[in-house]
Amino acid sequence: MTEPPPGYRPCVGLALFNRDGLVFVGRRADKTKREHVAPGFAWQMPQGGIDPGETPYQAALRELQEETNVTSVSLLAEVPVWLSYDLPVDIGQQAWKGRWRGQAQKWFAFRLDGPDSEIDILHPSGGHKPEFEAWRWARLEETPDLIIPFKQAVYRDVVRSFSPFAAD
Repeated sequence: MTEPPPGYRPCVGLALFNRDGLVFVGRRADKTKREHVAPGFAWQMPQGGIDPGETPYQAALRELQEETNVTSVSLLAEVPVWLSYDLPVDIGQQAWKGRWRGQAQKWFAFRLDGPDSEIDILHPSGGHKPEFEAWRWARLEETPDLIIPFKQAVYRDVVRSFSPFAAD
């Protein structure tokens, strides 16, 4: 499927692996946005919208740089289908004025080719406001337990899709 399902905001999701097979997770800086965080669920992998005229792959590279400052990467894989989740209705009305019922994401796995010091979440590229206030390397299989509950099914699909790149 080349287009996201109707009614869903087209986005990308990014699994950034280090050489040890661990994946980048960031703790959201803005905890007021109910579409991103809930108490105890502030960690996630980078993600973001696809701009008009942009391919999902181009959006993935842009979002990765905007959120982590990382540009030294190799593409490992792309999930061939759109993975989608529905926002709870009250959150969707508040966050997006009811325009979207949820998000459909194309997920990409990248390997960080540079040093960890290339990651700079506090001073992202292009003068963008930091999305994350902290980051760490995590085991891929733990990521569904870190993300807000209504996104957990997508993260379980990501774990299945990208497990060949993850640490044992």
